[in-house]
Amino acid sequence: MEGPRSALASYWQVTKPRTWFLLTFTGFCSAIVGFGIFGKSIEWYTVMLATLAITFGSAGANAITCYIDRDIDALMDRTKRRPLPSGKIRPAERALYLGLALSAIALTMSLSLNLLCFGLMVFGLLDNILIYSKWLKRRNPINIIAGGFSGGAPAMIGYSAATTENLALGLLIAALVVLWIPTHIWSLALRYKEDYSKVRVPMLPVVVPEKVAIRCIASTSVLMVIFSLVPAFMGLFRAIYMTTALVFGIAILVLNFSLVVRPDAKKTWLVFKMSSPYLAVLFVSMVLDVFFPIHL
Repeated sequence: MEGPRSALASYWQVTKPRTWFLLTFTGFCSAIVGFGIFGKSIEWYTVMLATLAITFGSAGANAITCYIDRDIDALMDRTKRRPLPSGKIRPAERALYLGLALSAIALTMSLSLNLLCFGLMVFGLLDNILIYSKWLKRRNPINIIAGGFSGGAPAMIGYSAATTENLALGLLIAALVVLWIPTHIWSLALRYKEDYSKVRVPMLPVVVPEKVAIRCIASTSVLMVIFSLVPAFMGLFRAIYMTTALVFGIAILVLNFSLVVRPDAKKTWLVFKMSSPYLAVLFVSMVLDVFFPIHL
């Protein structure tokens, strides 16, 4: 029988903290950008409330999707040691109740920010839980594209919590996350395509030849890098962001196209591992650019 500490660790793990931490970070940075880019004083209470709302929402959605996916998780080598398939959380409905409770807290917090944040939170939860996990994940290879919109919601929530001015900038920041998701997820699916194939989840690398999947990943990375430069060309960000987006974007492209030229399992894993730091660095550079506006 599990002790309290072990049980707590299992409930923590079912929220997939590695997943929600990065998404929460994009929301945190976006809130600071929303305040700073218009020269407003940062309201740290609002920033932290938005950050907590995003944390609870992302963690809650993950707990619910773990409940939905518990049958296929038990069959995949990558996921069979998660709390639900391994039996660390019994009955499995406890994870569902946790997810629903966290999601309810997230909705309440986002409503206290403003109606736009609340609407975005509702959209993010529904897109992740219903559209992606419940409807498309096991049926259609566009699953991660349609479900990827929820990945941009935290950034948009953070920005909208700070300001409802120039929402186009918030949409650009959120769209960058949406475009990042296919490279991130498809490179992971390429590494574990046998797992996904075994449970008949039609991720792109499962339904097309490996070379085609690699070219698709490289193509989406090109689109992502080009799009990352748009805010700088529009004059919304300056030298720090532009330089960071260029340098790290080139590094990502070199890595992706080396995989196109010579497919290799280690390179595939490296593409996946490098994708998260790439996104984190871009968001850090946005914040630095707002505080240290060096003009080109």
